Amino acid sequence: MKALLISNDERLQAELAAQGSARLPALLLAHTRRDLRDALERLLPQPPELVLFDASEVAPAQAELLEPLARHYPDASFILLTRAPQHELLIRAMRVGMREVLQLPLVHRALHEALDRIEIERGVTAVREGKALAFISCKGGSGATFLATNFGYALAALAGRKVLLLDLHGQFGDATLYVSDQKPAMTLSDICSQIGRLDPAFLESCLVHVAPGYGVLAAADDPALATQMKPDHIDAILRVARQHYDYVLLDVGRQIDALSLRALDQADAIYPVLQLALPDIRDGRRLLDIFRSLGYPQERTRLIVNRYEKGGKLRLADLEQALGADVLHTVPNDYLSATDSVNQGIPLLQLARSSPVARSLAELVETVTERRLPESKGLFDRLFGRAETSMGE
Repeated sequence: MKALLISNDERLQAELAAQGSARLPALLLAHTRRDLRDALERLLPQPPELVLFDASEVAPAQAELLEPLARHYPDASFILLTRAPQHELLIRAMRVGMREVLQLPLVHRALHEALDRIEIERGVTAVREGKALAFISCKGGSGATFLATNFGYALAALAGRKVLLLDLHGQFGDATLYVSDQKPAMTLSDICSQIGRLDPAFLESCLVHVAPGYGVLAAADDPALATQMKPDHIDAILRVARQHYDYVLLDVGRQIDALSLRALDQADAIYPVLQLALPDIRDGRRLLDIFRSLGYPQERTRLIVNRYEKGGKLRLADLEQALGADVLHTVPNDYLSATDSVNQGIPLLQLARSSPVARSLAELVETVTERRLPESKGLFDRLFGRAETSMGE
């Protein structure tokens, strides 16, 4: 949405611009005016969709200008900002159809909730309810973090989704290292310690931005701080994240504790990651038994087999029968490409896009999103068509 801000407060202007840019779709402060009189004397040729009016220092005589301003912009939504209740002004605002009144200093969560209501009323967007997908290792070294981080990049790069990955490892979480060489400025424990500040802009500012539309929230880097994180903190983070991201990926690790259980409880799908080997199958059975004891529906749990090689003594059908769960996807064994990606901190799709694992990730994106691009044969061709063309030349 394009907005007009009526205020002479430059700090408020900067704050609203920052909060607006963090939204999806973004709220653009296209124009500003000093006060109501200035807004009426310099009417916009293209009416704004939203008018934000700072009434903190409005004179009584200027309050009468609200009605003509509303007549000039009959299709605009209005938000009134005020530092102290002004009875007469509020009555005038209600008469001209202003239903959103926010107190200053600005509470970011209240602002975004008001903007959400306005966008829904205007049909700009429906209520976003991003999907939460949990990746959990059946056994150490199964590759769950590698798959979660690289799948997040694939969702953003290939399907154009807005993706957030939460590293929920209680100790030694290193998800950011798989896809970036940036050092996290903030971690999950930092957000939990300032949970009262949580809003979309604050969450976005704490991420390691791997690519446009893809950010990673690093795990707590101090085990002592990790103990201060509460399940309610996970609830709050997921509530905000679901509203502003298409997919929230949860890298759970192996531990089953209060935090990971709260995340798993809220996951739309759980992907246990394992290799086709007896130790993995044994641990996978134990993990799935825990899920069944917790009452998780069987259809929420779908297996991903990593480093899969056809022709082995153990078959996928044997695995499904032993664990009582379906295999969603298999990722081929391509140790060298995967190791190079991890060592360089570069997503595999970016580093070796013609590798078998890159192709497998593209197929997994299509499986999860249940979408193939109509203008081509699908994401597979979108990823590799250019490379094949250049080879033909």
